[in-house]
Amino acid sequence: MLNTYNDKYLLYPVLYFYGFGNGILFKALLQNKNHQHIVVFEKDIEIIWIMFHILDFSSELQSARLMVLENDKLQAQDYTELCSSKPFFQFSRIYFLELMSHYYERFHEDILGLNKKLAENFKNSIVSHGNDPLDALQGIEQFVYNLPQMITHPSYKELLSKRKNLSDTAIIVSTGPSLTKQLPLLKKYASKATIFCADSSYPILAKHDIKPDYVCMLERTEITAEFFNHDFGEFDKDIVFVCAGVVHPKAIEYLKGRNRKYLIIPRYLYFPIYIKLKYFDFLYNTPSVAHMACYLSLHLNHKNIIFIGQDLAYAENGNSHPDDYQNSANYESQMYEHILTEAYGGKKEIKTHEVWIFFKQILEAMIIKYH
Repeated sequence: MLNTYNDKYLLYPVLYFYGFGNGILFKALLQNKNHQHIVVFEKDIEIIWIMFHILDFSSELQSARLMVLENDKLQAQDYTELCSSKPFFQFSRIYFLELMSHYYERFHEDILGLNKKLAENFKNSIVSHGNDPLDALQGIEQFVYNLPQMITHPSYKELLSKRKNLSDTAIIVSTGPSLTKQLPLLKKYASKATIFCADSSYPILAKHDIKPDYVCMLERTEITAEFFNHDFGEFDKDIVFVCAGVVHPKAIEYLKGRNRKYLIIPRYLYFPIYIKLKYFDFLYNTPSVAHMACYLSLHLNHKNIIFIGQDLAYAENGNSHPDDYQNSANYESQMYEHILTEAYGGKKEIKTHEVWIFFKQILEAMIIKYH
């Protein structure tokens, strides 16, 4: 086996194994300085305990060139951190999971499950960096266009300094199909919490006379900008509109045209980083507007964060959005391939799609990180 690795994988910076075995193979492989890390997943911790009494891996463990992970104890955040950090993410294209020996074939179900989790987390890390160059170029163009408005309006740091700790509870309003039935309860308790709403839920809340404290916009598209193309008069007074730096310029035009209060925050993307406007800070890990609202509410020190309308699934009638949604209730109903997944409570299955599953996984990771 050592000869195979020296022939095929001599220059691989990272190797992944299922099972520790007697550890001799890892001792030999780590003589190769090209192998920066060897990651070993082991189910039986006693094997590791025994072999550490026979072979000395102290220097390899201390330098993290050998990383031994008890896979039964790994949480979602552990997979996220491993698959998004250097050099594991940078070399994710050459990832494969090798068995230490034939002995471990008896754990094939566990191996398949582990491999699936690692593959999914590598995919999520890749997608979080963007998967469409035209989308990225559009974002750069619109960020440059929005830059004068960004630097002449309050910064994200100013928002935090003036509005931290104003409320214990935040309610984040998204436009899943369940939003309609939740509106009466939201209206009843609106005065007892800070309301962050997605751009798409802003016209719906205005229709039902539920005033949000913050309205967030993240996406680059012109159709998204149209959520701000309304004149709600006095309703907009004291609402703070928070836009990502890449939003369509029409969104900013609509805000300026009706004298709304707004600020623009750059997302943590390479182009804004290179401009070095550090004073304005960044939005991190925000693939959707709900994640953006969650990120803001966390950094404004809200202790209780409640999501409503965040279905991340289709309604039983196939609708992707509530009846009052500006672009129609079935706007995304046929946009993506449907996937069956476990419903809340675990008693039935519902339909979703891969983008919503990705959003769900990122939200779960955020909750674990900030809990």
